[in-house]
Amino acid sequence: MAAGSSCTIVEYFGGDDGYRCGYCKNEKGNFSHGMWSHAMTVQDYQDLIDRGWRRSGKYVYKPIMNKTCCPQYTIRCHALNFQPSKTHKKILKKMSKFLSKGEMPTEQGDGEPMDSLCEEGGLHGPVKVCHSEVASPVVTAILTEEGDTTPAEFETARKDPVSVPDGKGPETTPKPGVGADPGRPLCRKAKELRKARRLQKEQKRQVGGGVPTSNPATPVQLNQPKALEEFINESLPDSPLHRLEVRLVRSNPPSSQFKASFDASYQVYKLYQMAIHHDPPDKPTESQFRRFLCDSPLEMETPPDGPAAGYGSFHQQYWLDGRIVAVGVVDILPTCVSSVYLYYHPDFASLSLGSYSALREVAFTRQLQKQSPKLCFYYLGFYIHSCNKMRYKGQYQPSDLLCPETYVFVPIECCIPSLEQTHYARFNQDPDAGDTHVLKDLGRALVLYRRTVMPYAAYARKRKGSNDEMEVAQYAGLVGQLCAERILLYRA
Repeated sequence: MAAGSSCTIVEYFGGDDGYRCGYCKNEKGNFSHGMWSHAMTVQDYQDLIDRGWRRSGKYVYKPIMNKTCCPQYTIRCHALNFQPSKTHKKILKKMSKFLSKGEMPTEQGDGEPMDSLCEEGGLHGPVKVCHSEVASPVVTAILTEEGDTTPAEFETARKDPVSVPDGKGPETTPKPGVGADPGRPLCRKAKELRKARRLQKEQKRQVGGGVPTSNPATPVQLNQPKALEEFINESLPDSPLHRLEVRLVRSNPPSSQFKASFDASYQVYKLYQMAIHHDPPDKPTESQFRRFLCDSPLEMETPPDGPAAGYGSFHQQYWLDGRIVAVGVVDILPTCVSSVYLYYHPDFASLSLGSYSALREVAFTRQLQKQSPKLCFYYLGFYIHSCNKMRYKGQYQPSDLLCPETYVFVPIECCIPSLEQTHYARFNQDPDAGDTHVLKDLGRALVLYRRTVMPYAAYARKRKGSNDEMEVAQYAGLVGQLCAERILLYRA
């Protein structure tokens, strides 16, 4: 079939059989629906992940939430309003010490899990490889490589929720550089606060005394929090002992830089899988690496109103003194950066590279939003409350979880009480709310049959053999009416 370059083609596999769970180790407790994607537009994938789907290579899967042992909820962070926690600041300072002085921590990072951000993909599930002869769209455009993705400063208008201290309580004399924010000594903060108060009093006095002002002064915001970019830039010293560079390279279609660094990247992945996930040396093969982390169904798109790098699948490589030490696999989509996987050299595990890379990806999302205003979310994959080591994803605040029944995002703080009571929960509190894209007309779903695109109603009249209406209806219900009318479901 000679397919166009702007359509999604999938084969649906269903999901009746249970398989081993990578979290609770239940041998038959993990259930999901799956489909193989021969090609996929970034908008279709954006809409699918907003219905609880997720990709591993070209395999796209959706956990059966009310049946699987460890429900996996799609989680997204509001990147523009993100403020690093104390733990995040410690991780950035730890990186700064290593780069400037060569100090390597001996312990793992402050309770942060040392496995990858998004390890739950195909490595834990029954990823099927499809060999159907469905030609994928031919992509001819080649994107010029982006350089260092260190983000520029980003001005945030979010007010500090922490109230200004009133000076009461036991008095202590902090040393310079020690306190809640070592970057700004407490004595300096107090001086700034006094100056701000004097300025506010002077403004009130002028207004109260009837002094005419054609251009009144802008109210002073006290304790404006430092932006994430400031913390990251502070972690990158001007004259470092070690030099860290972040490079964004397109993985599909593979760019020249991706091809040139492929072997070095694969060797890091192999070491990571053996050391962190305890794989035997013969398991993390090059073909497995390609299948899970290099192959992608997402087509490259470079619209004029999109980010300079374009949309699609990328590897964000972390180069330390001229060699790759970590790689973040990401998808750049119309409204988000979606984290796929993170692997790193085990020798640098104590630097908390999983969390460090997540912070860099949040900042990267903010950088892209300047070029494409709709792109403002950072998706961290799945949040699994029943697995303690995966709860850390909820620390990237503010964040939302996807309701598994209505497919609306709900603030995570509203979801946690329900998850404390039961593994599976509906987050939308409106009992009358439902799926706005629920399947209403199966006949309008598109199928690809004998090299021809047609609605399911026409296909049902032409079809020979067993009736597949139940299977197609299940698929269409899971992707929703909107996607069912755009995505081409392959029929043999």
